[in-house]
Amino acid sequence: MVIAALLNAACGGGSAAVRVKNLPSAVVSQKEEVLPKELIDAQLNAKDGEPYRVGPGDVLMVLVFGHPELAIGTYMPAGATLTQTSRTVGLVIDNDGTIQLPLIGAVNVAGKSSEEIRALVEQRLSTYLKDPHVTVQVLFNGSIRYYLLGEFAQPGIKFADRPMRLLEALSLGGSVLFEQASLRGAYLARAGKKLPINFYRLLREGDMRQNIRLQPEDTVVVPDNRSEQVFVFGGAAGGMMKGGPVPMINGRLDLLQALAVAGIGYQERAQGRLDQVHVIRSEFDRGQLFVVNADAIIRGDAAPFPLAAGDIVFVPETAVTRWNQVIGQLLPSLQAISALLNPFVQIKFLSQ
Repeated sequence: MVIAALLNAACGGGSAAVRVKNLPSAVVSQKEEVLPKELIDAQLNAKDGEPYRVGPGDVLMVLVFGHPELAIGTYMPAGATLTQTSRTVGLVIDNDGTIQLPLIGAVNVAGKSSEEIRALVEQRLSTYLKDPHVTVQVLFNGSIRYYLLGEFAQPGIKFADRPMRLLEALSLGGSVLFEQASLRGAYLARAGKKLPINFYRLLREGDMRQNIRLQPEDTVVVPDNRSEQVFVFGGAAGGMMKGGPVPMINGRLDLLQALAVAGIGYQERAQGRLDQVHVIRSEFDRGQLFVVNADAIIRGDAAPFPLAAGDIVFVPETAVTRWNQVIGQLLPSLQAISALLNPFVQIKFLSQ
């Protein structure tokens, strides 16, 4: 009984000694910016109802009214179907984007719609025929291919028999490996640029606005979540700060940890304004701009500030009052790693 009483007293005394302190946020200011819709539309450059534009590997049928001797793709073996013979019957567009026609020879058709090809062939035939009437039809789509890279059950190059939307193309890869995929880091690349598409909203929240029409040669990249990172820049000239990418650990990293890895700690506060750390957090078509008092976190007067994958952290050397000053100082660093950045940063700050 005496021992039990002593234990109860000890436990009770321990509970009384616990003090819970609710720390305030370290965020000094915050604002959000959203890319204009017209700018996003210009980046996507794909609208419903646009005509299909042919490319190398496609097969065309070309008919000239009243001149069967000039027709290509008109005859099929008895009992054959269009699907069975579409690759062998008709006119295959060469790798250089041209087709060979009687009388007029090579015609460059790559990137043109069937209507544009019709007008071009009629114009070229008018040298030899009076008022020619031409019909052009796509028999087989051999130029539509997409590249699925990263965390797919079946990654690789995928061919399609028709233009597809993003979800359809993703299904060509079997399935996205969600347990090890970084959806917030996934992106769609077209002509060397990342498009402002939010894979997390599409696959986790069912936001069909992200289900855009694809174009041939589009590349879908779903990286491994172990490759998630943030980017730290700034500090005083001549300081010990290394800067650059800082990897996240199991998808987690807070501001002080990132600064420590980059070379800034409590003893080196003179290297930069830790009371004005600027953080750019971007999510495809929108971005959040934070000013965080890291000095208060170090003193224990503010709660830790968790970072998200792709965050850009900047420690100014001196006090700054406007975000455009921060961006002006950051631009050289951002341009050096532009291929790693989210579309919001690329379009908002690097496209001009």
